[in-house]
Amino acid sequence: MSKSGREIELKLELDPKAQDAIRRSGAVEGFAAGRAVTKPLQSIYFDTPDQALRKAKISLRVRKSGKSWLQTVKIGTGVLGGLSSAVEAEHPVAGRALDFSVIDDEAVRTKLDETIAGAPLSECFETVVKRTSRQLTREADGAHVELAFDTGNILAGEGSLPLAELELELKSGPNSAVFDAAKAVLEDVPFRFSPYSKAERGFRFSEGLMPEEIEPFFAGDVTFSPGTSVELAFRDVLRSCLVQIAENRIAVLASEAPEGPHQLRVGLRRLRSAFRLFRPILNPVTLLPLDAMARTVANEAGAMRDLDVLVEEIVAPLVEKAPESVSFDALLENLNASRGKDTRTTLTDHLKSAEVNGFLVDLAAYTECRGWLDPGNFDQTALLAKPIEAHSSEALTKQWKKVLKYGKRLEELTIPERHEMRKAMKKMRYGIEFFGSLYPQDTVKPFLKRMKKLQDIFGYLNDVAMAEQLPSKCRIEGEKALPTAQAIGFVIGWHEAQAQTMWHHAKGYWEATRETPKFWT
Repeated sequence: MSKSGREIELKLELDPKAQDAIRRSGAVEGFAAGRAVTKPLQSIYFDTPDQALRKAKISLRVRKSGKSWLQTVKIGTGVLGGLSSAVEAEHPVAGRALDFSVIDDEAVRTKLDETIAGAPLSECFETVVKRTSRQLTREADGAHVELAFDTGNILAGEGSLPLAELELELKSGPNSAVFDAAKAVLEDVPFRFSPYSKAERGFRFSEGLMPEEIEPFFAGDVTFSPGTSVELAFRDVLRSCLVQIAENRIAVLASEAPEGPHQLRVGLRRLRSAFRLFRPILNPVTLLPLDAMARTVANEAGAMRDLDVLVEEIVAPLVEKAPESVSFDALLENLNASRGKDTRTTLTDHLKSAEVNGFLVDLAAYTECRGWLDPGNFDQTALLAKPIEAHSSEALTKQWKKVLKYGKRLEELTIPERHEMRKAMKKMRYGIEFFGSLYPQDTVKPFLKRMKKLQDIFGYLNDVAMAEQLPSKCRIEGEKALPTAQAIGFVIGWHEAQAQTMWHHAKGYWEATRETPKFWT
């Protein structure tokens, strides 16, 4: 039976053992679940010698299921936040070979002909998987989602690469049904949004590229085409934040590397900054729960990050600078125990929870299903359609005024107020990074460079203020009390002396930054 239309599919990666447990589970809350059906699937992917189809974001395959073969063309491939929304055309064929004559959608056939341009097509790789699928029907409205667990291998040349993926495909109903089903199925099982389709995985493997190791994820540049609407710009910013948060959630769970919690917190702060920079176009009702959860997890990641900084950047570097009579052993032992037992456990336990799973899926749904729409706001449509250039200027001007409010009183700021100024500068910096592609780079870079330097100085001053809390954090009794107190005293004294110099630099950098031309005005 032929099929043509847009495919909405959410692709997720799980630990294979967790995937097996979910596959064997029964009820799915909020959905009527059909019985599981398992069948083998063999898929062969084709392209031209120069991979013209891949470059055009088109995949072309034939798939064998039982004794039947099905040819599939997907136009607009690519995965963002685990979501694929390609135009799909499927038709039965006689065997393993391609047959374009069966394609009844003229637009699809024309797109293929134009892309291939007469070049020969050949087999590039294949996937061999066992697919266990269940049909889910949402009880509230009858929306239909197919849940599929794929386990098998990608085969290219003499090589083989394991493949394990969970897919949820919307068969009927609103897009939100896919995300609701994902939350119900996953519960508290940590997952990763798949960064690639099976086709892209196959091409990468055939080129000798192995899957990347799980490691801290740094956000890439956000760029907009001239005239992009505010709504589409906001969506793209959200996608960037979502990927950074989701990837670093897994990085924190996989490794104790200190960069993981740091990049997780950065992703959450970027998200919360985006909420504020785009606030005039958003529905506050749907925004608040996401913002609240982002704040909670950011605070937990921040507690872990603060201890990492305290150990790695404030205390440990002074071991070589202190007199031989000062021992740091007991102090470092205490701090390392705290970041291992207390803060890390609090963070990782929460990151493994159904609550955080739900937050990530809800954020993906908010991003892809226009969760910011406000039915009661009759001005919103015009605001969403406005060019991003106009909005960015207004948003950056508003955020700069918040920074300026503290800067005008720089000499009088208390330590908590310095911290608030630092946070205002962070939001300003994220805003510049979001919108910077809209402006000439020779005007953006000088201002951004000064903002980063100011942020680093204020960050160090904040770290020194945190070091001053060491006596209350490290209450050690017995024979280790005296050497710990001596080490703490040396740390506080050394860094307070440095802070005096840094504060002098901060005042100078602030004046220079305030006088630097504002590229967005």
